Amino acid sequence: MMELLTNAEMNEADRLTMGRGVAGIELMENAGRAVADSVLRRHPAGTPITIVAGPGNNGGDGLVAARILKERGYRPRVLLLSDVQRFKGDALIAAQRWNGPYEPATPGAVGPQSVVVDALFGAGLDRPVDGLARNMIEAVNGAAYVHAVDLPSGINGSSAAVMGLAVRASETVTFFRRKLGHVLLPGRIHCGTIAVSDIGIGSHTLATIRPRVWINSPELWLEVFPVPAVAGHKYSRGHAVVVSGGLSTTGAARLAARAALRAGAGLVTIASPRDALPVNAAANLAVMVRPVEGEVEFAQFLQDVRRNAVVIGPGGGVGEEMRKMVFAALVGERAVVLDADALTSFAQDPQTLIGATAGRKSATLLTPHEGEFSRLFKAMDEIVDAPSKLERARRAAIHTGAICLLKGADTVVAAPDGRASIVDEAPPWLASAGAGDVLAGIAGGLLAQGMPAFEAASAAVWLHAQAGMVAGPGLIAEDLSEALPRIYARLFERIAVRRQNHQ
Repeated sequence: MMELLTNAEMNEADRLTMGRGVAGIELMENAGRAVADSVLRRHPAGTPITIVAGPGNNGGDGLVAARILKERGYRPRVLLLSDVQRFKGDALIAAQRWNGPYEPATPGAVGPQSVVVDALFGAGLDRPVDGLARNMIEAVNGAAYVHAVDLPSGINGSSAAVMGLAVRASETVTFFRRKLGHVLLPGRIHCGTIAVSDIGIGSHTLATIRPRVWINSPELWLEVFPVPAVAGHKYSRGHAVVVSGGLSTTGAARLAARAALRAGAGLVTIASPRDALPVNAAANLAVMVRPVEGEVEFAQFLQDVRRNAVVIGPGGGVGEEMRKMVFAALVGERAVVLDADALTSFAQDPQTLIGATAGRKSATLLTPHEGEFSRLFKAMDEIVDAPSKLERARRAAIHTGAICLLKGADTVVAAPDGRASIVDEAPPWLASAGAGDVLAGIAGGLLAQGMPAFEAASAAVWLHAQAGMVAGPGLIAEDLSEALPRIYARLFERIAVRRQNHQ
């Protein structure tokens, strides 16, 4: 269940399923039963349950759940946001099947000890909540426990935006596949635990819908993940170059270089200014260090085509010299990771950078955090005004011709062709100085081994998140590379089993 759907794609899945003869009310019955089951798992029979229902299909799901809960010995109480006459279609059938009373929704009807089923709006909400709906959401947020139907009310399913105010659910039951609003922020933090239920929509509908966004997990890129060959050697595993800044900022490059080596690159070299050479040389063992001063020497250094991946920007300094180094890196057939200062150096002239990246045939990866992204694209309204983080990353990828890895707790990797992945399990303690340099290095190491750019960027994000979980709370950036061998051992075992099963 890697696929992530927009509201439109989920609606299309419903339409296709009903077009094959499955009645809409059957889908609603299955959805309501899934919600009731979530209540059963959490609360004993006899518990009073307050169902807060809106007039649409989300409310219909809630009414089905109310009926089933009553049949199973619970004490459901149905609060309607509007008059029952507003129900239509399948929701009207669900309302007619409910054999209990209705009460008008009033905030005072939801107390601090209440167990609530939030069936107000679901994923399709596209306008700010106000009036009674807003008051009810405020009341629901004061309840003891909240089960959200499909998506917490007030969250837009496609953008994950809070539409004025949103329910903070304890758990969410969604159907068929997760929506973008379940994994992008801020929607994700409103969902609590998430369960995906089968309601009768066949997975074959995905072949028609053709979603282009996935949860970032190994299934997305494992087939092309580089595994050392028995007959391989260090020169067959690529040579990554990491560009160092001056004497006082060498740490970032050293973090990236060690990460590239841990990620599997056969060789890694730090291209170092001469004043920083003693520090870089003394602080590295397996990573090589070479004196490279300015864009002319750098261009000459890169004439060796075996140096097939470059990571530039971590601790490199902002300004004209960095811009020249970036242009030197982008010339030729090598993968290039542009991070940190390599991006900020073009904040006043992003079109110049776009001109250098857009036509490249080799892999180019941009790895900004939100601040760097905003600085780089601040003058490009079509990018910064996009409705979601996903769309901002996608538009940046299209404009630059590069893979855009937009960092954060919900890191998005977007390709110019529309493909995207979103991480959903990065630990909060990854927000530590130098962690982004390690991520850039991991990506560079995978690209050096010939992994395709979108898959390499997605794998780097996943590995980085897993390393954060292995290192645990209190980690510092240096811990992340040292966690990679354990993660790689599990991945390689998984790949071996996969290959054996395919024989």
